[in-house]
Parts: sequence; structure tokens; C-alpha cells
Amino acid sequence: MTLITLILTALGFLIGSLMFSFWLSKLKGWDLRKIGDGNPGAVNAFKVAGFWLGSLGLLLDFLKGTVPVAIGYWHFHLTGIPLAALIITPVLGHIFSPWLGLRGGKGIATTFGVWSGVTLWQVPCFLGATLIFTHFVLGIRRDSICVLISLFLMVLFVSIFYRHPPFTIAAILNSTAVAYRHLPGLIRR
Repeated sequence: MTLITLILTALGFLIGSLMFSFWLSKLKGWDLRKIGDGNPGAVNAFKVAGFWLGSLGLLLDFLKGTVPVAIGYWHFHLTGIPLAALIITPVLGHIFSPWLGLRGGKGIATTFGVWSGVTLWQVPCFLGATLIFTHFVLGIRRDSICVLISLFLMVLFVSIFYRHPPFTIAAILNSTAVAYRHLPGLIRR
């Protein structure tokens, strides 16, 4: 790994660990860890902080995935394992945020962001379509199940459509990390 790869990967994790939705909700006096499912992410921010702060939190959670990955891929032309590492680190930073004792969010908005950073619209649109399909067409009401199905399909989509090993590795790692955060939702009723 080159020095630039190490710097970008470390920055990807650090930027990913910034808990914007949590901090914006704190401005209104709410601790998202005490709301709903206890997730300090954008969905709970919408619930307690309202549309504008929730939207800002969602946008920032998305951008913290997009920006470092896009810079590494499009500007520095990272490939191979360094690219896979860069794609996954913002998501890992969000999920295991050191700012919240390694108990961050679920990583969905940041996942959309990292894949926008490398594939522009293709993977985020596919992921969004599968989430909508599983919830509204198939009628699956448990968000965790919709997310797990969509993540599995995302890995298949990336593997088949791109046939680029770093993307496939990143998709598997990304899906595993986000699935890990959604497992408690499978247990709850």
C-alpha cells in the first residue's frame, strides 16, 4: 500500500465515523440512542429532529461515504485491495464510530454514498429499487429482512454486472458489516 492509500483509507474511516445525524439531533436536545431502536442515524433523526435536520443528517451521512471514495477512485485511481479497503472504511467508521464508543449507526446512507463514489448511480439505484421492491411489492414489513435481502442481491449485482474483484470484495464486506448491525432487528418483534 502506498502512503496515499493509507492516508485515504484512514481518512475514509475517520470521516465515516462522524455521526452527523446524532450531533444534529443533539442540537435540538435529543439523544438518538434513546429513541426508537436506539440507532444514532438518519431515520431516528427524522423522527425527533424533524424534516430539515433529518434531511441534512441523511445528506451528510451519504456524502461522508461518497467523497473519500470518489477522490480515491476517480482522482488517485486506486485499484485492487486498496480500493476495496477504501470503499468499506467509511461504512465501518459509521457502524463502529469511536465518537460513540464503537456503537454507531446501521450504515445504510453511508453504503449508498460509497457506491455512488465508485459507480455513480448504478449500485445505489439497484439497492434502492430492491429495498422498495422487498418492502412495498413483496410486503415484507421488517426492515431488517428487507435490508438483508437487498444486501445479498447487491453483492450478486456487483459481482455479475461489474466483474471487478475489488468491487465484489467491497460489496461482500459492506454487506456483512451492515447485516451485522441489522441482526438485532431480526430478533426483535
